[in-house]
Amino acid sequence: MTVDRAHQEKRDFIRMKIDTPLRAQISGEGVAAEGLCHELSGGGMQLATEHYLEPGTELEVTISSEHGQAPTLKAKTHVVRTETDGKVHRVGLEILEILH
Repeated sequence: MTVDRAHQEKRDFIRMKIDTPLRAQISGEGVAAEGLCHELSGGGMQLATEHYLEPGTELEVTISSEHGQAPTLKAKTHVVRTETDGKVHRVGLEILEILH
């Protein structure tokens, strides 16, 4: 895990590169996307997935520790941007609420 401080002056939170599996579902529906959470901060996260997620969509995301060393993170988020590169969509999510 590394810390990206290149744009620290523009951000309220430091981003951590974690490259950890993530599951996202639209509230009340089935799994909308599975992918990798590449970056995580106190205010949001970036994931890479093969599923297109429309900006403005609210999701509940789950990030589990691969080795069980850290507790599972569950959060209510919404999509702030989606950038497509071939088959991969890079999705920026804003964390609205940490769920228990």
